[in-house]
Amino acid sequence: MFSSKNNDNEHVRSIIDDLLNQYNNELSLNSIVCSGYQQNEEVKEKDSFLFDEVDDAVGAAVKAQQELVKCSLANRAEIIGAIREKIRVNIPMLVRMELDETGYGRYEDKVAKHLLTINKTPGVEDIKPEVYTGDDGLTLIEKRAYGVACCVLPSTAPSCTPIHNGICMVAAGNSVVFSPHPGGKNTTYAVLELMNEAVREAGGPPNIFVSTKEATIDKANEMMQHPKIDLLVATGGPGVVKAILSSGKKAIGAGPGNPPVLVDETADIPKAAMDIIAGNSFENCIQCNGEKECLVIDSIADLLIGEMQKNGAYLIKDMTMIDKLTDLVTTDKGGVNRKYIGKDAKIILKDIGITVGDEIRTIIYEVPTDHITVMEEYLMPLLPIVRVKNVDEGIEKAVYIEGRRRHSAVLHSRDVHTITEYAKAIQTTILVKNGPSFAGVGYGGEGYATMTIAGPTGEGLTRPKSFTRETRCALIKEFNVRSGAR
Repeated sequence: MFSSKNNDNEHVRSIIDDLLNQYNNELSLNSIVCSGYQQNEEVKEKDSFLFDEVDDAVGAAVKAQQELVKCSLANRAEIIGAIREKIRVNIPMLVRMELDETGYGRYEDKVAKHLLTINKTPGVEDIKPEVYTGDDGLTLIEKRAYGVACCVLPSTAPSCTPIHNGICMVAAGNSVVFSPHPGGKNTTYAVLELMNEAVREAGGPPNIFVSTKEATIDKANEMMQHPKIDLLVATGGPGVVKAILSSGKKAIGAGPGNPPVLVDETADIPKAAMDIIAGNSFENCIQCNGEKECLVIDSIADLLIGEMQKNGAYLIKDMTMIDKLTDLVTTDKGGVNRKYIGKDAKIILKDIGITVGDEIRTIIYEVPTDHITVMEEYLMPLLPIVRVKNVDEGIEKAVYIEGRRRHSAVLHSRDVHTITEYAKAIQTTILVKNGPSFAGVGYGGEGYATMTIAGPTGEGLTRPKSFTRETRCALIKEFNVRSGAR
């Protein structure tokens, strides 16, 4: 969680504590179900925003978008405000539902992530027009809607991603056909029901957010290829990003990362250790921007490791046990063992014969650069540590490990030259300096929040204006035309 002590973070922490107290006082999924949704239930026939056929879903979204663009920006702001508040009062239910359905992450971290999403996702203020005036007249640049978007969702954030995408799309004037991940579809359906309820209560059109009753690859492909889908947004792995980029439509893709963190001799070592473990263990490292491996200058490595152990890291020293851990989390074909994605560190350790308490949040161990858990993104609370001789070697290896994914990276250093050189070399969408990785998306850091980090297609941290197209309207002064001015 956060180590920062500013007032905003203390306020967020107090809200999280209140919600956790509610949960501990028997606020369960069954007591706050959303219009009949419960874990593992089949989709109800009465849910009008869910359709049997993709064509029907898209058709409903087209009608909704035609009404939405008639709404003023003030109307859209009211709708977005209603969505934020509707989600806010249902956070405990959504968090519990997501945790039960996916098995990924931690309850308190999911609460924090939902609060971040509803509080710091931008709204209509992000699409204000730009105006240029001068002797030659007036030029207005407006952000206009694409139309109907198809948003493909990940299993790692089946609630926060549609909330973020939904707020952004309403601000931009788009309706959305959502393609849920099969592993998180029930949670996504509950979110869509809540958001549609909020839209209706705010006086907006029905079916701004729609989906299909089946969440399958075939349905997703049909959505992406539908002629009335104007914009594709995918948050997930390389496969889905490749699929949208080959669609021939405007596509925004948020692909995987493998963020390295580099620590040099000038860093505040106790703070660096605390921040790194906080970032790596947040949601059990299912976030693509979380620290996935640590590069540290050899002369301070032992000190950093010792401080990490004070902050909830369990150190495996024996190479035989490191190999056992690697074999556990890796399949025979060299892929990630999905059984352990997003699981608590103590569960992973238990399965290699090590018993620890709840205070352990991350597993650390030393390996060479080419170790598979260094080079591949595992989405687990694992933090392989690689020693380097100096900053130059550290930067070179960080770039190699990040693999030109252009996603995220972290640095702990108080040397301006190191900070500059690392930034120039790594060229990631997010670069966090002297803080935990989640500060890069506004959690304990400045700036807006996002759940769709579009590195492969270059939009970066998506926001409402990411889902608009620009119209340039130039009004020329009449006397300039008559005088032949150009």
